[in-house]
Amino acid sequence: MVLALALVWTQTAQPQVTVAAPTFAKGADISWVPGMEAQGYKWKDKNGVQRDIIDILKNDYQINSVRIRVWVNPSSSYTNGYMDANRAAALAQRAKNAGLSVMLTLHYSDSWADPGKQTKPAAWANYTFTQLMDAVWNWTRYVMTTMQSYGVTPDWVQIGNETNNGLLWDDGKASLSMQNYAWLINTGNNAVKSISSSTKTIVHLSNGYDSSLFTWNIGGLMAQGATFDIIGMSLYPSTSDWSTKVTQTISNANSLISAYGKPIMISEIGMAYNSPSTAKSFISDIKTKVRNISNGKGLGVFYWEPEATPGYNSGYNLGAWQADMKPTIALEGFLN
Repeated sequence: MVLALALVWTQTAQPQVTVAAPTFAKGADISWVPGMEAQGYKWKDKNGVQRDIIDILKNDYQINSVRIRVWVNPSSSYTNGYMDANRAAALAQRAKNAGLSVMLTLHYSDSWADPGKQTKPAAWANYTFTQLMDAVWNWTRYVMTTMQSYGVTPDWVQIGNETNNGLLWDDGKASLSMQNYAWLINTGNNAVKSISSSTKTIVHLSNGYDSSLFTWNIGGLMAQGATFDIIGMSLYPSTSDWSTKVTQTISNANSLISAYGKPIMISEIGMAYNSPSTAKSFISDIKTKVRNISNGKGLGVFYWEPEATPGYNSGYNLGAWQADMKPTIALEGFLN
């Protein structure tokens, strides 16, 4: 952490780039972009013209927001590491300079945090719970101040990623202690707000259609006094069940809004790259239905890593670019 802080001090503070958060976010998680660029990837638009990927997303597909993950002490792997606070901030700066809003996803881990694993950073492995809360506070503030040193104040920050059963296992595992989970969420939320009171915080779970999961998790957090602004959801349906899953997700969203009064963000969606027509229909449908949630409580939809080419990172096939570096038609679902 001392070394990381030293890196911030070498970054000359940049003037803040002010981009008002959109009424409705049409977004893309682009966290693989820096690593892909370092590997030599160059994207083309649908006409085969090589252009900056952020330019293509914004001007060809009306993407107005990006989502960027941050790991605590990641490896140098372009695919499964790389995104430390400084690299994330540099990418966020590019997006803000292009006029896009920014969501950060704080993985309180050195690598992927998701429903199946919420592994503590190696440096935090032997901390007491009090030390763990201090680490969450300090690292969250460090990420936020690093962003500000690049001229970026994030519009949204996820306190964890797909925390179906909490985070920072086992101390923050929700099935073992909902109270500990809530305290960690509060610590992250308060750390974000201590740097930027206007930034909205998100608790994000997978399987947006699973009402029992959300009732247990979000309801449990609320019962323990957790403070956060937005409920985030992931949805990765198949090409055959997507319409049903969207209907179930919207129903769940409306129930959660009614129960807890918090707006909904669809933080991640994806579908097989080789079914682009279906993916386009899926994007269009969920975008329209989230945007039409009553009282403006549906805040947006983010596609996860659309810039990924077929089979990237040993088999990821839910991107929206082809091997020839031209896009599929999937992202046209975001238009209008």
